[in-house]
Amino acid sequence: MKETVVSGIRPTGKLHLGNYFGAYKNFLRLQEETNAYFFIADYHSLTTHPTPGDLKSSVRRVLAEYIALGLDPEKCTVYIQSDVPETAELYLFLNMNAYLGELERVTSFKEKARTQPNNINAGLLTYPVLMAADILLHRGVKVPVGKDQEQHLEMSRTFANRFNRLYNVEYFPEPTAFNFGTELVKVPGLTGGGKMSKSAGEADSIYLDEEASVLKKKIMRAVSDSGNEPGAPKSQPVQNLFDLMNLVCAPEVIASFEADHKAGSIRYGDLKKQLAEDMETFIAPLRDRIQATLGDSKRLDEIAAYGAEKARLSAQKTLREVREIIGFSR
Repeated sequence: MKETVVSGIRPTGKLHLGNYFGAYKNFLRLQEETNAYFFIADYHSLTTHPTPGDLKSSVRRVLAEYIALGLDPEKCTVYIQSDVPETAELYLFLNMNAYLGELERVTSFKEKARTQPNNINAGLLTYPVLMAADILLHRGVKVPVGKDQEQHLEMSRTFANRFNRLYNVEYFPEPTAFNFGTELVKVPGLTGGGKMSKSAGEADSIYLDEEASVLKKKIMRAVSDSGNEPGAPKSQPVQNLFDLMNLVCAPEVIASFEADHKAGSIRYGDLKKQLAEDMETFIAPLRDRIQATLGDSKRLDEIAAYGAEKARLSAQKTLREVREIIGFSR
């Protein structure tokens, strides 16, 4: 029997190249190898943006992008968090056994309380409980998470075990972190720093529906350096450009620029022009599929409804059993 994997996707903007080569490529494997639930976490987005400008459009864009790029509603369950009301009910039950002290000690809560003191809402405090509800709703055993979510996942295990202990059952499994290890790809940004990130600004990211003219302009403006002596090591910004080339350029093209860099004769304008051309070749079909999917409202509505139906079958079973364990009568 396949293991159950649960992963949330925040509706906080467009997908960029780092998302594609990171979590998304792993999602494609998970839908083939596991019983996978992928949900768009619109409830979660309200913890930091309680009055979103156009939440519906943001959710629809995320759904369209993931479907356009290959998630198959027949192979996995893709749904919108708020379409499954059982999420909120399990969240309530778990909150009854979550303690103020442990929630206040969560690192991400303390950081956000420090940086956004005027928006310390109860949802932000109980974010780990909602995350636990998302996972335990389907009795998930594996959760793809980054470093920033590991403490939240540890709390999901705490809440699962606490429920089992309080009601003297072995009902919820312990969810554990999951990734593809050394196969994870780190995609650098264009501004000379670390991995590609929306928080670093528009100039740092290459979006999967980027228009050709915008894409070229971004890459031509990417940070490099003023040149190098023969045999000198690459600076971080230049290494970033070569890392991006490794994603989309032919090996012989990369080898030619590597030789130029080693000889101290590299022309970064030529490198960026080549990178822009090859990146457009890679991005163009993705962009076309995303735009076509976004334009098919009927199909997106059908996919959302189908995903909600599949997710609720699992969720309703869990809630029936949880209510019975707690002692609610019909």
